[in-house]
Amino acid sequence: MVEKIIVDKKYNEKKLNKIVLEKISNINYNNFCKLLRKKDIKINGKRTNKDIIVYENDIIEIYLNSVLNNTSLDIIYEDENIIVINKSNNIEVTGEKSLEKQVQKYYEHKNIKPMPCHRLDRNTRGLVIFAKSKNVLEILTQKFKNHEIEKHYLALVYGIPKEKEKRIESYLFKDRKKAHVYINNRYKKGYQKIITEYKVLQSRANNTALLDVKIETGRTHQIRAHLAFLGYPIIGDGKYGKNEINKKFHEKYQSLISYKIKFNFTTQSGILDYLKGKEIILEKIKI
Repeated sequence: MVEKIIVDKKYNEKKLNKIVLEKISNINYNNFCKLLRKKDIKINGKRTNKDIIVYENDIIEIYLNSVLNNTSLDIIYEDENIIVINKSNNIEVTGEKSLEKQVQKYYEHKNIKPMPCHRLDRNTRGLVIFAKSKNVLEILTQKFKNHEIEKHYLALVYGIPKEKEKRIESYLFKDRKKAHVYINNRYKKGYQKIITEYKVLQSRANNTALLDVKIETGRTHQIRAHLAFLGYPIIGDGKYGKNEINKKFHEKYQSLISYKIKFNFTTQSGILDYLKGKEIILEKIKI
C-alpha cells in the first residue's frame, strides 16, 4: 500500500515526520522511524532514511506494507495477568486508532483482549498497564482509586526549583469545552484537590531541571498544568508550556515520561498478590 502526499503551504519547511504523522492517522512515531530505517519513504522520487525538511509541492510517497498488519509493541513486562507497554508519543491510549487497538490486534491470535488500566496523555510517553481479563482490570482499577499503585514520571522543566523536594496541594478545574485545565491555590466551586510531589534529580546549565514527579491524585493534565502553575513549565508542552522555550529547545512533544510503577498493595489483591512490592522501571531513558 502506497500513500502519496503533496506538501502544501502549511507544511513548507517543516520536518517530514510532522506531515506524515498528521496526514496518515494509522501510523505512529515508531512506525515512522521504521519506515525511515527501511527506506520506505520517497521524496520527489528519491528514497530517504532521514527526518529531513520538506518544502511546498514536494511529493512524498510512503510504502506502508512494512508497518501495516505488523504492529511492533515495546513490551516491558508481561505475565499471565498483565502487560506493561512503553507507549510512544503521538498516540492515544484509548480510541479508534489507539494503543489499545494495537495491543488487542497483537494478542488476537491468543484470544486475549487486553484492556488499559489507566491513561497517559497523547504526547506523554512511557509505561501503561494492560489487564488480560475483566477480573484483573477490576482489581487494578480499584488499586488506582485506593492509591495503592505508585506512578513516577520524569519531567524536564524550564527553571530550577529552589526547593529540591516538595509536596504541593492545589486545586484543579477542568474546562471540557476548551480541553484545558486551570490551577488555583485556593478551593473554588467546581475545582478538585490535586497533590503533586517532585524531587530534583539534576540541575542543568541551560536553566533546566530533571524532576522525578509523583502524583497522589490523577487528574487530567495534572503534572503539566501544576508544574507550569508553579513556574516550571515542561519543555515541549504546547498547551501549558511556553512556545518560545519549546522553540529554543526544538521540542515537539512534552518532555514527560511515565518511567516507574510500583505496586504498593495494602489491601486484598486476589490473584495479583504476587505483584505486591514489585517495581517496573523503564531503563536507558534519554530526556
